[in-house]
Amino acid sequence: MSDMSNMPAGAPRGTGANPDLRMTPNFDLLASVPLRVSVEVGSTALPLADLLTLGEGSVIELDRSVTDLFDILANGTLVARGEVVSVGDSYGIKIAEIVAAERRLDGLERRK
Repeated sequence: MSDMSNMPAGAPRGTGANPDLRMTPNFDLLASVPLRVSVEVGSTALPLADLLTLGEGSVIELDRSVTDLFDILANGTLVARGEVVSVGDSYGIKIAEIVAAERRLDGLERRK
């Protein structure tokens, strides 16, 4: 997983916040709450014996196709999907879709 909290201070950050959200009461109370944003490339389940045989150069097959979007998680909750982009010498993620609130828990069984 990639942790965007390690991005340089001058790096561009998401600016597509919902303007309606900014107008809701008490938004200012929550606006400064830090969230850990991470990107999940994919996952798999391995028996311990297989895990112990891994070495440098080993390849682990994940549950994603190379064309699938990556999951963007905020404090472990799926909030969006996107694709990797280059930001200078670092990676970034371009948001392709925001996950609807009722769909945010879909796929939890895959991430266990």
